[in-house]
Amino acid sequence: MTRVLVVEDEPPLVRALEINLKARSYDVDTASDGAQALRLAATRPPDVVLLDLGLPDMDGIDVIKELRGWSRASILVVSARRTSDEKVAALDAGADDYITKPFSMDELLARLRAAARRIDTAKPSGEPAVVVTETFTLDLAAKKVQRDGRDVRLTPTEWHLLEVLVRNRGRLVSQQQLLEEVWGPSHSTQTNYLRVYMAQVRRKLEADPAHPRHFFTAPGMGYRFDL
Repeated sequence: MTRVLVVEDEPPLVRALEINLKARSYDVDTASDGAQALRLAATRPPDVVLLDLGLPDMDGIDVIKELRGWSRASILVVSARRTSDEKVAALDAGADDYITKPFSMDELLARLRAAARRIDTAKPSGEPAVVVTETFTLDLAAKKVQRDGRDVRLTPTEWHLLEVLVRNRGRLVSQQQLLEEVWGPSHSTQTNYLRVYMAQVRRKLEADPAHPRHFFTAPGMGYRFDL
C-alpha cells in the first residue's frame, strides 16, 4: 500500500484529500505544519508527500530541502503559488512535481499514480535483506547496522548514503547519482558532501578506515561497495 503524507494547513482541503485518498486504498498521514511533517516523515516514512508551500511555521521550500537530506519519498507540491520562479525553486530544491491550486481531484490522483509508478520502478529487486561482512551486519529492511554485536548509530544522511551504495553493491555509483539521490538535484555538484560523509561511514564501519575493505573511492568518478 502506498503511504501518502499530506502537508496542508487548510482543514477542508485536508479532509477532502484524506477522504479521496483513503477511498482509493492509500495509507494517509496528515500534518498541518512543517515541523509536524518532518517528524511524521521520520517516524512513518511516506512514499509520496503532497506538500503545500504556504505553511504556518516554515516555508515549504525548506521542508523539501530537509526531506531531501534523508528521504527518498516522491514530493508533489500542491500550492497556490503560480510564478515560474517559485515552481523552479521548488523543483530545484528537490520536488518531483508541481500542481497549482485550485486543481481537479482527477488531475491530482493522476499525478499521484505517476509518482507511485516511479517509486515502484525505482525499487531494486532480488536483493538480500541482510548483508554480512566480517566487520558489520546491515539489515536493509529494519534499517539497522550492527558492529561487534552492538547497534551503530547513523544519521539519516549516513544511512541513506550507505543504503544507496549497498543496494548497488559491486557497481560504481557516480558522484552525481549519489548526490542527487541523497541530497537532491540541487546538490549535484557538492562533492565535498560525499568526502565528509564517506569518511564518517568508513570511520563507523570499516576495521581500518584508512585502508577500506568495503567502501572504495574511484577518484573523480564515484564510490563502490563490495563484500
